[in-house]
Amino acid sequence: MSKIACVLTDLFEDVEYTKPHKEFTEAGHEVVTIEKEAGKTVVGKQGEDKVTIDRSIDDVKPKEFDALFIPGGFSPDQLRGDQRFVDLARHFMDENKPVFAICHGPQLLLTAHRLEGRTATGYHSIAEDMKYAKADFRDEEVVVCGDQLVTSRQPDDIPAFIDKSLQLLSN
Repeated sequence: MSKIACVLTDLFEDVEYTKPHKEFTEAGHEVVTIEKEAGKTVVGKQGEDKVTIDRSIDDVKPKEFDALFIPGGFSPDQLRGDQRFVDLARHFMDENKPVFAICHGPQLLLTAHRLEGRTATGYHSIAEDMKYAKADFRDEEVVVCGDQLVTSRQPDDIPAFIDKSLQLLSN
């Protein structure tokens, strides 16, 4: 089974983390949360969910993971201000490892300059940013680009997002 790196900080969109995390782990995959500080408790923007971070960004090596999961909310926007998280995202894209980004999650990929020429979706407020980055933006519940990138727009799209992500992990 796969070991999935999940980059997460405060104000993540609660269900965009909790539902995929539950489905990934129930399917036998390991999800490791990564933030600036291991052991820190981060809180979702709805205040419904709290997550204790497994590992510090300084203590992980991208090669130890098989896939990257980027939940939405304000978390990706905060993380993309830290070059270490941008470099981590860039590694997964450059190594053609699976990347799962929902809602505002693609913001981290935008900052890594890794959406050009790729078909993707995201929350409507970042659609123009994705187009400026020369991504082929689609307003669809889930978009799969090649055998690497799965993106979705919002919480309503989570079932399709999980389904396509699990399909990619089983390849």
